[in-house]
Amino acid sequence: MCGIAGLLAVRGEAASADAVRAMADAVEHRGPDDFGTWCDPEAGVALGHRRLSILDLSAEGHQPKVSASGRWMVAFNGEIYNFRALRAELEGRGARFAGHSDTEVLLAGFDAWGLPETIRRAAGMFALAAWDREGRRLHLVRDRLGEKPLYYGEMGGTLLFGSELKALRRHPAWQGEVDRDALTAFLRTGYVPGPYSIYTGIRKVEPGTIVTLRREEGRIVEERAAYWTVGDAFRRGATDPVEGDGATVVDGLDAVLRQAVRDEMVADVPLGAFLSGGIDSSTIVALMQAQSSRPVRTFTIGFHERAFDEAVYARDVARHLGTDHTELYVTPDDLLGVVPTLPALYDEPFADSSQVPTFLVSRLARQHVTVALSGDGGDELFAGYNRYFWGRRVWGAARLVPHGLRRAAANGVRAVSPARWDSVAGAMVKLLPRRYRYMGPGPGDRLHKMAGILHARSGDEMYHGLASIWHEPEAAVLGGRERDARLARMTGADVPPDFVSRMMYTDLLTYLPDDILVKVDRAAMAVSLETRAPFLDHRVVEYALRVPLHHKIRGNAGKQVVKELLYRYVPRSLVDRPKMGFGIPLDQWLRGPLRAWAQDMLAADRLRADGFFEVDLVQRRLREHLSGARNWQHALWCVLMFQAWLAAEREGAR
Repeated sequence: MCGIAGLLAVRGEAASADAVRAMADAVEHRGPDDFGTWCDPEAGVALGHRRLSILDLSAEGHQPKVSASGRWMVAFNGEIYNFRALRAELEGRGARFAGHSDTEVLLAGFDAWGLPETIRRAAGMFALAAWDREGRRLHLVRDRLGEKPLYYGEMGGTLLFGSELKALRRHPAWQGEVDRDALTAFLRTGYVPGPYSIYTGIRKVEPGTIVTLRREEGRIVEERAAYWTVGDAFRRGATDPVEGDGATVVDGLDAVLRQAVRDEMVADVPLGAFLSGGIDSSTIVALMQAQSSRPVRTFTIGFHERAFDEAVYARDVARHLGTDHTELYVTPDDLLGVVPTLPALYDEPFADSSQVPTFLVSRLARQHVTVALSGDGGDELFAGYNRYFWGRRVWGAARLVPHGLRRAAANGVRAVSPARWDSVAGAMVKLLPRRYRYMGPGPGDRLHKMAGILHARSGDEMYHGLASIWHEPEAAVLGGRERDARLARMTGADVPPDFVSRMMYTDLLTYLPDDILVKVDRAAMAVSLETRAPFLDHRVVEYALRVPLHHKIRGNAGKQVVKELLYRYVPRSLVDRPKMGFGIPLDQWLRGPLRAWAQDMLAADRLRADGFFEVDLVQRRLREHLSGARNWQHALWCVLMFQAWLAAEREGAR
């Protein structure tokens, strides 16, 4: 894993090696082991690279690297898992190799097959910049699911690109302006959805895409081409489903996932895995241990609060599989200590609060290994999220009621405060037998959320509401508008027709690359830890999308095919339990140890001076939360994460 950066001068100016070196150094945490720059002043192009040495620790792994023909120069971040097979094929065509890195294989592929065909053949996670000396074109490429980040945009007459925004900010021409529309989208979801960034004019290369840039008459001409899409994969899966009984489907998943795990265990440095004790991480670890001659290193963090603690389950799974297990119980002070570092870690506003424990488990793993495998992607591919089933049930009932009646019912629910609903629910619960009395926290807030989605006119619109944090973000952001809602992507022949598949499709397009993978990448790379997700090998993804839904869902539970695979390695009793999130007691923190910080960040004078938010609305939600009248934890966390990021960004600009 590495960090890349570079530039292309727009109007024929000479490229600066010093400028690109500074840009690359800004992402040193992504690659502390080596650095390199390459510059062609006449062409106006420069590439920078920071290396985290994983494969081929020799000097042959140094980058930027030139192809044998001299035509291609590349700065590469990531891993090509099938590089050995590609190398063998290229050697059969006469290619010769000086080292054994996957970067060298990619370059040989560019010479032999061209860049697009090589990328289509490659299985892996990556972001790369490739300069074609012959065609005088710059290609920016991102992996199929979006595991590795890549930003780009023109600033002051120079096209800049890099693994993180902090690399672009290091260039002398940088003048970043907050994009209020992107901020509005951020309040909706808790992350800035691609292809946008928090800055006007700076974009993310979209997953599965090759962006080609060339200079022409004093401007940059851009072409984008998708070499793989989620929609195509869903369509192919629907026309070529896996046939056979449940055991046959599980056998197929075992084979393809086992191969992906085997490929992703290739490293010249210590390797381990995150283990929560849940279905996905336990499956990955089980397949790792089944193919390892020694105990796999596994890592988990635990919480003293039982409602958030999965460490005991991870310990049982590790004991059964025989892994070399390390766990760390963290205190509230440990968790709170991470909060001030979040703006620097995430580089643009990001408000998934599980970012905190994700960083802590990454830091723990990095003390022992350089590479860690994870179970990310299992929920989106095999229908694992509870909201899929909850949403299907709600919409199945709601769509039978005329929209006008639903709207009236929603208004009636909202007319009663959440606190009053909590009181009513509490009185009703006392009438039940004791074993049925637990209802969980905040039934009033859940009723208000349900009322919000009763206005929906379609299942897609309802799910859009379910996934929203601020339901009317335009009311909160001054001068902001929503320009790229999820519903805009839910069109076309490739969109699956059934409700659960459509939600999985939406999450694979948005939530997975822009939330889950951002969370893991930034947290792990902050401590120079490479993470790999075997479920997201595109060969596994394509198999998963061929598996009919009835093999994934049983009743109101998903991931059945993954569970049946896991039961071949781990007793059902160790892993059968309700799904837990990797959460923190955010609502309590905001009323307790983070109260003073939150009040300072959201002070009326400060919000008014910054000029991004509707002050009265934010202040009202803060008061309601602090008083306990409403639980606005996630909505407030969005605003707090932006305010903290803004403060850090302005401090860094001084």
